[in-house]
Formats: sequence, C-alpha cells, structure tokens
Amino acid sequence: MATADICLPVILHPSYEDNEPIPLLVNKIFSDHTQLQYAYYDLPFVCPPTGQKHGNSPFGSGHSLSLNLGEILRGDRIMTSDFELVMKQDVGCRALCTREVDRKAVKWGRQLIKDGYVAEWIVDNLPAATSFVTIDRSRKYYSSGFKLGYQDFSPADGLSRIYIHNHFTIVIRWRKAPGKAGDEGRSVILGFEVYPKSIGYENRDEDGCPKDVHAENSHLELFIAPNNKEYEEKYHDSSYIPQLGEDADDGATMKIPYTYSVYFREETSVEWANRWDLFFTDQVDSSMTHWLAIINSLTISGVLGVTVIVIWGRTVQSDAKGRGDYVLEEGKLKKRRSKSPNKEPKKPDEGLLTQDGDGEPLSDDELEDVAGWKLLHADVFRLPAHSGLLAPLVGSGTQLLFVAAGLLILSCLGILNPSFRGGFVTVGFGLFVFAGLFSGYFSARLYKTLGGQNWRSNTVITASLFPGLTFCLIFMLNLFVWAQASSTALPFGTLVGLVALWLLVQVPLVYAGSWFGYVRAEPWQHPTKTSPIPRQIPRQPWYLRGINGVILTGLIPFAVLFIELLFVFKNLWQDKSGYYYVFGFLSVVSTILIVTVSEVTIIATYNQLCAENYHWWWQSFLTGGSSSFWIFAYCIWYYTFKLHITGFVSSLLFFSYSFLACAVYGLLTGTVGFLTAYAFVRRIYRYVCPLLWVLFETWY
Repeated sequence: MATADICLPVILHPSYEDNEPIPLLVNKIFSDHTQLQYAYYDLPFVCPPTGQKHGNSPFGSGHSLSLNLGEILRGDRIMTSDFELVMKQDVGCRALCTREVDRKAVKWGRQLIKDGYVAEWIVDNLPAATSFVTIDRSRKYYSSGFKLGYQDFSPADGLSRIYIHNHFTIVIRWRKAPGKAGDEGRSVILGFEVYPKSIGYENRDEDGCPKDVHAENSHLELFIAPNNKEYEEKYHDSSYIPQLGEDADDGATMKIPYTYSVYFREETSVEWANRWDLFFTDQVDSSMTHWLAIINSLTISGVLGVTVIVIWGRTVQSDAKGRGDYVLEEGKLKKRRSKSPNKEPKKPDEGLLTQDGDGEPLSDDELEDVAGWKLLHADVFRLPAHSGLLAPLVGSGTQLLFVAAGLLILSCLGILNPSFRGGFVTVGFGLFVFAGLFSGYFSARLYKTLGGQNWRSNTVITASLFPGLTFCLIFMLNLFVWAQASSTALPFGTLVGLVALWLLVQVPLVYAGSWFGYVRAEPWQHPTKTSPIPRQIPRQPWYLRGINGVILTGLIPFAVLFIELLFVFKNLWQDKSGYYYVFGFLSVVSTILIVTVSEVTIIATYNQLCAENYHWWWQSFLTGGSSSFWIFAYCIWYYTFKLHITGFVSSLLFFSYSFLACAVYGLLTGTVGFLTAYAFVRRIYRYVCPLLWVLFETWY
C-alpha cells in the first residue's frame, strides 16, 4: 500500500537489443515556486530541433507526440530530440549545438533559473531523474527533473551570479530482460539519470566539447555585459544606469555551447517491476505518519459512531415500544392501563404535555419525547426552499462520488500508475462523463419526490450547472495563462474537444438517466403527511443558527482528513516533480471520512429536529460539505507559510484551483450528508408515525 511495487500491475517490459537506438524525448520545464510551465523547445536559449531523424525513428527531431487528455491538462508537450542514445554504447562527449542568444533570452533564462525551474526529459517512459543519497549513504532516491542552472554569490564582489547548465551527463541503468527476451540478449532500462554541469568556453576542442568533462572547469555565466557607451548616452541625465543592461536592445549576443555524455551502467539490485520505487522513497518513509492518520480518523469516527448508536436507540427502539398512555403491541396501538384505578381520568386536553396517563408529571426523557422532534411529523417533509436547485446539486454530487470511488479503486488495483502518464486525469474525466447517468437519475428522482413537474428543465440544469461553471472558470484562467505563453494553457482544440464531449456525450447520458429516474422510477415515499399550515419554529440555540452550526460541524471531518492533506498538498504544490502514490492509505482515510460525514450529519440533523426546526434539507447538505470551508482556510494558511509562489498569475491559479477542488469536495460530501440525513429522517418517522398520528388526533 505504501510502495510502488504493490500498486503497479504486471505489464510487458519494453526491451532493447545491444546497439539499438533509444529515443530521448523532451517535455517541459516546471518549478515548485510557480504554477506556470513551459515547453522545453519554447525556450530561446536551448538547442532548437534540427528536424533530422535519428536511429530507427520515423520522425525527425521536434516532432510532437500524441498526448492523452491527462497529459495535455497537466501541461505536457512531449517532442522528439536530437540526442543520440545507443544501447550499451558509452559516449565521452558529443556536441549538440552552439546557441546564440540575445539580451531578452538571457534575461528570461536568468529569471527561470532564479525561480528554480527544472527540465523534464523522458527515456523509456521514465522521467529524467536527479539522483540523491541519504546522509548515511545507505539508500538512494530520485527526484524527477534536473535544474536549468544555479545561482551563486561571488566572494570577490559579493554579487549574485547565475550560471547555466550546458553539459549533460546521462546515465542509463539497465539489466538483463526477464524471461525469453533476456535469453535473446535483450535488456531493460531501470533508471534514467541526468547530471547537469556548467562548463565555460576554455579548454574545448574543435568540435566544441570540453577536453576533460570531469575536470574542474570554469563555469558559464548567463550574462551579457552592458554597452557602457550606449548606456551613458541613454541615461546621461539620470543617476541610475541599469547594471545588467536589461533594457538594452543593441543586438549584443552570447553563445552557449551545449554538449552531452552518455554512460550505460548495469544494475542488478533492482527489478524492472520495481524501477519506480526510487521515486517513492519519501512516501515509504512516511508510512508511520499515514498509520497515525488512520488511527486518528478511526478514533474520531468511533466516538461519533457511539453517539449515533445512542441516538438511534433513543429514537427507534424506545419509541417503537411506546410512551405515555399508548403502547405498540404486535403492530396495534393500545391504551396503557392506569396504575391508580381510584383516580379519576383527566380530560384529553388537560395537562397533556406535562402529565402522563396517571396524572403524574412527565420525566425529562418523556417530556423530550413528547415535545421534541415528534412534534414535527406534519412538517418534517415540507418542501424546502429552492428545491429546484437542491436536486441538481445532489445529482452532481453523486456523479463526483462515483468518479472519486472509481479513481481510488483503480489506483489501488494498480491500473492507474506512474507509467500511465496522465492516466489519472484521463480516466477521471471519462468516469465523470459516464457518471452523467447517475447524475441524471438521482437528480430526476429527487426532483420528482419534491413535487417537480418540468423534469426536462431539471435535466438541463443538472447537465450544465457544475460542468458549465467549471468550464467557464477554466476558460477564464486560460486567458491569463495564454498571455504568459505557458504550456499550462489548454490548446484551443482541446477546449473544443472538451465542449464536444460535454454536449455530445455527457448531456445525452444525463438526459437518459433523468428519463429513467423521473418517468420510469417511482418517487421516494414519505412516511408522514404534511399539514397545509407550517408550524412556527421557536428560537434556535446559537450553535444551530444559520452558518454557525455549519462551520462548527465542519471541524470534525476536517480533523479526520487534515493529516493526509499534508501529503497531498506537498505533492501537488511543493513536490511537483514527485508522484503521490499511497492511494491505499488515501482510500482508507477517504472511507473513514465518508462515514464521519454521515455520522456528523445524523447528529446535527437530530439536534435540529429536537429544536423543532424542520428546515433540515439544505442544512444537512451544508453540514455534509462544511469541512470544505476549513480545507480552503488551510489552503490560505499553506500558501502563506509553506509555499513561495511568486507572481499574480501563479497566485491566481493556486487560489482558483484550490477553490475548485474545495467546491468539488464540498459538493461530494454535501451529497453524502444530505442522502444520509434523508434516509435517517425517513427511517425514524417510519417507526413512530402510526403512534404519532393517533396520539395527536386523540389529544387535539
């Protein structure tokens, strides 16, 4: 559950013969300090593709590979390159190109290096990795990508200097292929390591390669000296002269020679099925923390479970036996015999709510049973306000619940794994479109239960409310990202394809589900009748008024989830180069979370009914999704104290995506809360409604 090899399925191993070309693909650059990514070949200071074919590739360098939807949404732009790798053939040094760059390119490159951008290359579906070892050198682990350069301070003048990596030492870890392929002399790749280095112009041969790559060479600073004469003329009446010439446009350039080395090293301690394990070292080490999170969640859920059992016992078992002057015996209502036959019976309306059948004062429990939630039997199923919006929200919530459950199950089974690049998002989107059937069905059936007449309009709202608002938000964010020329922006063709899937596939599925839920299925039956005149609601305690109770109840599910959120946030926002793959722990915590949300909603709904407030419909939905408020507050805290995101667009993306994720979470858990409360209310009134009707008809 905590390691990759448990989750990864057994699939075919791609193997290579000796001297067989191995394609190296370039993808993008990304940083933990910003949400903007850029395609590698869009950088003006790297070697551009020549278009030549290498090895047995049918495409020349610079050819874009077809990507699935998940890869596009995560900003991938995978293209073939001019790097030549041949199985088991070491290369001491080979020149790639010499790139001439101007001041504008230098300025952008310096900024990217300052922001900590790393490049992602791919060999045999493995990302290029930077290799690290633990302090005691007992273990090795990988971090995806390698830095474009580094920043250093010169001891001579104390100024910050930025150096660019222009030599790449590529190390391919391999071993004999298992099975028949290995007997035929074929090999499999276990690791793809890149060790970048900055090497200056000195001591190079006529091909541009350093004479000794492994020697202590001078470093190449990414810098163009300013034209002092031009600057003096431009700023002759100003006391400020830009130090680095960032405003200059004098045609000055610098040349960056790019070279690379290739080494193949046999690795016998790692099996091909476990080659991703080195990317998950941190997650394996944190397994104890995951177990503590599960114990914490189980403790909270267990305490709430005991409370729910007590409530269930008070409302069902005791009420089924009967209270006051009437008892239920074998399904029939009979009058309780008087304990004092010499006393004269009172009139039905005399001391009704304060005395029992013998004229004795009612106990606190008996008084609560008579004057509490039972008094709402004629109002508890009164139609809520804005019921036309509640049904589509519940329908969308069931759709998201199906998607979340499907993704967790497929991930734990190993079907969704790191080798399936972009698979999590792609499969999730497919499940979301297919789950339109569930969305339409539950929305239409609830709409019919609430007395709705125009089911087609409810279908349109259900099919367009959540997907439409989500698409509008993503489109608006895309405008900002487009302006930054980032690969994070969705191509226009992808947007058109998403709209087509929405309108041509999901909407018909929602319509089919709605037709079955409204036309063919019966509405859910309520065990009590609703009176024509609504009951007056007494003044509520402060903790049940409005938003107060909703916010307070959200703390409990958040306490169940927040430890696991630490790992999820770290992989989403800080370690974009890492892979979150402890879905076994996440599945357990998610299951406990759903149970906790159900328990909290039952307790909150029961307290609300005991306070004689029958507006539980929306309150239960908001109570179920209330922990999303605390998760968004946690996002704000995480942004302030844990992240180092710079720039308006990156901050906008962070908060927008965080808000969207919290909205999805709130919609999902809100639906769980509503369905739980609805089942609970129907159940308790189904037990006691025959007794209630006879009691109130007799008394009044």
